[in-house]
Amino acid sequence: MAQLSDDCFAFGGKLLTLEAAVQFIAADVPCVAGVEHVGLLAADGRVLAQEIVAPVDLPPFDNSAVDGYAVRLADLSDRSSLPVVGRLAAGAPALEKLEPGTARRIFTGAALPPGADTVFMQEDVRLDEVGQVHLPPGLRCGANTRPRGEDVASGTRALPQGRLLRPQDLALAAAFGLRSLPVRRRIRVALFSTGDELVEPGRPTGPAQRYDCNRVLLAALAARAGADVTDLGILPDRRDAIISALQEAAPAADLILTSGGVSTGDEDHVRAAVTEIGRLAFWRLAIKPGRPVAMGDVAGARFIGLPGNPVAAFITFVRVARPLMAALGGAEVAPQQPAFQVQAAFKYRKKAGRREYVRVRLAPGPDGAWQAHKHGVEGAGILTSLTETSGLAELTENVTALAPGDLVGYLPYESLV
Repeated sequence: MAQLSDDCFAFGGKLLTLEAAVQFIAADVPCVAGVEHVGLLAADGRVLAQEIVAPVDLPPFDNSAVDGYAVRLADLSDRSSLPVVGRLAAGAPALEKLEPGTARRIFTGAALPPGADTVFMQEDVRLDEVGQVHLPPGLRCGANTRPRGEDVASGTRALPQGRLLRPQDLALAAAFGLRSLPVRRRIRVALFSTGDELVEPGRPTGPAQRYDCNRVLLAALAARAGADVTDLGILPDRRDAIISALQEAAPAADLILTSGGVSTGDEDHVRAAVTEIGRLAFWRLAIKPGRPVAMGDVAGARFIGLPGNPVAAFITFVRVARPLMAALGGAEVAPQQPAFQVQAAFKYRKKAGRREYVRVRLAPGPDGAWQAHKHGVEGAGILTSLTETSGLAELTENVTALAPGDLVGYLPYESLV
């Protein structure tokens, strides 16, 4: 595994911006090896390993887009009605040529007969008692037809390598007659929480302990991102134990994901453990919540350490860890998706040079425009600020104040997970 190439932000002063971190990931993190062919339904949510070139034209033949009457438009230069000769339904071979001066009854999806170039919708015509169809003027040549190759021409790129496959992509593959697709293997994620204050749910807690929720949060997020997750439990606040656990987990993992222990406290041992047996590429980001995010290499695997507070862990996962997983999985690492603009229903102040995320819920305002309402409690440990809101208001680095009525970027949770 190649080491990450730049550790200029690993320690000390300057904070790395979110955009710079994602650009760094896109440029310096190669995907893991391994390709497999899976059936179309099993390919949903997987990363396409090779581009797909259209093996056939779509549609594969000229056909009618409507129920109606196929004609040669030139035949209507001196008349407005034509005798109807024959009919074509979808699936029937169009072998018989359309003779000049005639029309043919045709149905949606049926192949155009040789010689026909235009279809009149049945709603726009009148069929008389002697079998003549009366056609209105003004239709252009080719109207209501679907030419061969209109959608995709044979030999052109249809699906790019690195595409995170969606149901519509699978439908396109099926339209080509494909039954399977080459996809990257799922990345393997080893997951730890750290901290003597944490207890496994279901077990008794001590007087200063709480149940570990971060592993459930991060395991679910990583699984949604397409990873195979191995939950390795809670690590104590001891550097030797953390080093041993990281070294043991690394051989079977593409990525080691931890929460807690990456800040600057006396009991934050994860960062020190990683630097002892590996290497950090960056450590601190200019975001809130979530500044202490450590990314690097450890004992043969990629490593990312997220903050211990659950809100900070959530935000740094969706904005940093998920792009890292995309890169490892062979997907294209797109720029951070743009937030769409809504009205703020709250006031807020922040420092310049730092990106901040405020948990909000949307509701229509008096004028019908959507407004973002800030959750009542802002702390990075307030889980209900995630469960009782619908998304994040994103305040970029240059923003220092927000007043009610100002426009603010909004990221719905559905777009992030």
